[in-house]
Amino acid sequence: MNFKTLNNGIQIPVLGFGVWQIFDQAQCQESVENALEVGYRLIDTAAIYKNEEAVGRAMKASSLSREDVFLTSKVWIDHLGYTETKKAFEETLRKLDTDYLDLYLIHQPYGDTHGAWRAMIELYKEGYIRAIGVSNFSTGRLTDFALNTEVVPALNQIELHPYKQHPIIQAANAQFGIATQAWSPFNRGEDNIFRDATLNSIAEKHGKTVAQVILRWQVQNDILTIPKSVHLERMKENFDIFDFELTPDDIKQIQALDRFPNNYGPNESPEHVQRLLGL
Repeated sequence: MNFKTLNNGIQIPVLGFGVWQIFDQAQCQESVENALEVGYRLIDTAAIYKNEEAVGRAMKASSLSREDVFLTSKVWIDHLGYTETKKAFEETLRKLDTDYLDLYLIHQPYGDTHGAWRAMIELYKEGYIRAIGVSNFSTGRLTDFALNTEVVPALNQIELHPYKQHPIIQAANAQFGIATQAWSPFNRGEDNIFRDATLNSIAEKHGKTVAQVILRWQVQNDILTIPKSVHLERMKENFDIFDFELTPDDIKQIQALDRFPNNYGPNESPEHVQRLLGL
């Protein structure tokens, strides 16, 4: 496994395992147990995923020590704010059956994010969280945090795949020393991404699959990534990306697939924000 050093000196695996939309508790536990057995050492969950307890049980069932696994969770909009975020964090620790997190994120950039951040800074300084960050933050909101808070976020987790590469957000992250982590690296399998002619051509050349090419493209471009699968063979496939390297021409071809190169941020339409806030 390769690692990246975050802006506070903490090392994070470049490839992790996500559990978004694994709603069945038994299936989630089995999937995480399998992922750990395959070799994944980063597990990404969130309060809103409703599967933190299953992740905790899987980690307890593993032969690995707690220090061997990089564990991420996130606080949702309805628990943002100084007091509410501390309560939410305590509940996350309880469900995961652990006494600390490696990374805790503000899941969406709406609500009392600054109050939540103050609480997270205190928890970070007290040693309950090894690194704190954000998710789905656009350039403006990210800049606000980077310039007007005591602790610069260590990471910004955003939707990122060949069809939505967010070069502007990536550049803002880099400007402030904030790591970029990709959720939904396969675009949820939508838009026939696995049948894309360019990706299939590159995959055939390297004797790899389209999924492996996408993940390799991300880690080769300093993008952390957290693919998800409930199938053991697919987990193994996604993990097998460290024995080949894309050429500069391969990367140029993938960059040309971006359908929103000038998009400043995800999920910022008034309708989407109102839905997230329950208005």
